[in-house]
Amino acid sequence: MRQRLSVETYAKGVLAGDRTTLSRAITIIESNLPEDRTLASEILKQILPHTSNALRVGITGVPGVGKSTFIEAFGTYLTSLGKRVAVLAVDPSSKQSGGSILGDKTRMETLARNPNAYIRPTPTNLSLGGVARHTREAILLCEAAGYDMILVETVGVGQSETLVKGMTDFFLLLMLAGAGDELQGIKKGIMEMVDAIAVNKADHGNEQAVAKAVAEYRQALHLLPENPSKIAVQVVPCSAMDGTGMETIWNIISNYYAQTSANGYLQENRRLQRVDWLREQIRHSLEDQFYANELVRKHIASADEAVRYGEKLPGEAAAELINLFLSNSAKS
Repeated sequence: MRQRLSVETYAKGVLAGDRTTLSRAITIIESNLPEDRTLASEILKQILPHTSNALRVGITGVPGVGKSTFIEAFGTYLTSLGKRVAVLAVDPSSKQSGGSILGDKTRMETLARNPNAYIRPTPTNLSLGGVARHTREAILLCEAAGYDMILVETVGVGQSETLVKGMTDFFLLLMLAGAGDELQGIKKGIMEMVDAIAVNKADHGNEQAVAKAVAEYRQALHLLPENPSKIAVQVVPCSAMDGTGMETIWNIISNYYAQTSANGYLQENRRLQRVDWLREQIRHSLEDQFYANELVRKHIASADEAVRYGEKLPGEAAAELINLFLSNSAKS
């Protein structure tokens, strides 16, 4: 294993924008080793005053919509404007190994070579929503390293994918046209949370189908409640392959950011997100302590067996394990 640096060395390197140190710091915050969790906490404390200056954009979409191609085109456009762009691309993890595909760097070759862009594929570790457990912390590190645009790519669209909304300022949904019923397979909950919809692949003779889909989405949005930001959700066509529509999407995002900054919604939303993060950390911490507990480790296999063969209800077995945990914790 690579030798750990001191807290000061990590913090100094991140604040200097050193990509190698940034990558090593993110590896530390993703680690589940107790010593790394302590080190991660100290690093984050050091860099915290230098965070919150970036615009955080969540990007999700149906499988095959071309999220990585879109992010490469959009990220390249943003860097042409002088922006420094960090992409946190959350990869699917293997249930067997817990490893990730880490394919985003190969899918975004041009952006990966861009000196003003930083791409970090992150395994989900099977966490809810496909958003890695420590993505929030990685956002802070990237902000401290001087990146002013943070793009968080999620695995796909699903009920739990809405977690990305809880860590970003703007939520962009990518859609396709010409795939049957345009609204089928889209969860109403996600439609209610988006700040904009971009219908991709408006190219190679597909422009008419995309225009039709844009009109259908605009009509569907009229049936949904008003966006909490009070800013109307816009639907636009784009082509990640040709790079068209990137300027329009950037204008939508930057105008949204300006308006929500002016009316206080952005600041209040971030405050609420920090409280949600607190609750999430409590849940994770309790779960870690629960499974590390000596009595729980001793009895959990038999509880699994009893539930598997119908000898106990899951609720009953869970209550017994939790009582063991609490009684053992009280003694220690």
